[in-house]
Amino acid sequence: MASHSVVSQEVLQLSRITVSRKLAYIFGIATPLAETIRRWGTWWDNPPAFLDDYFLGAFLIAGAWVTRDPRSGRARALLAGAWGFACGMAYSSAAFHWTAMRSGAVDPAPIPTQSVFAIKLIGGLIFAIALVLTVTDDEPPRGQVPSAFR
Repeated sequence: MASHSVVSQEVLQLSRITVSRKLAYIFGIATPLAETIRRWGTWWDNPPAFLDDYFLGAFLIAGAWVTRDPRSGRARALLAGAWGFACGMAYSSAAFHWTAMRSGAVDPAPIPTQSVFAIKLIGGLIFAIALVLTVTDDEPPRGQVPSAFR
């Protein structure tokens, strides 16, 4: 039972920026990988629709990488920008997918079109949560005095 409480304490001690960084690494790798699987054999039909997820992944990984020192205000801004970019892409992708679904278009993914739409909505929600975690982190950027000491 003691190990359970230790794990719970470790989870509670994770800062918001740490959770955001971990999510950025996960989705920075998972998004381009999922897009590669989804469009395997058809990516040359519309290269921008394929490559945009690679840019998203690179931006998220860059944001996670520079926030190794979570006190850096500029690094946090880059991670927040990466999540904002991901949110915008998720919104436009879901909106386009909804329109295509309504017109009867079939997604190139090896799973049902509706499942792809659900994954896009869930991903967009996670991106928005990660953005909120990034911009509301309690740890002050380097050079700033915590609000409790002002």
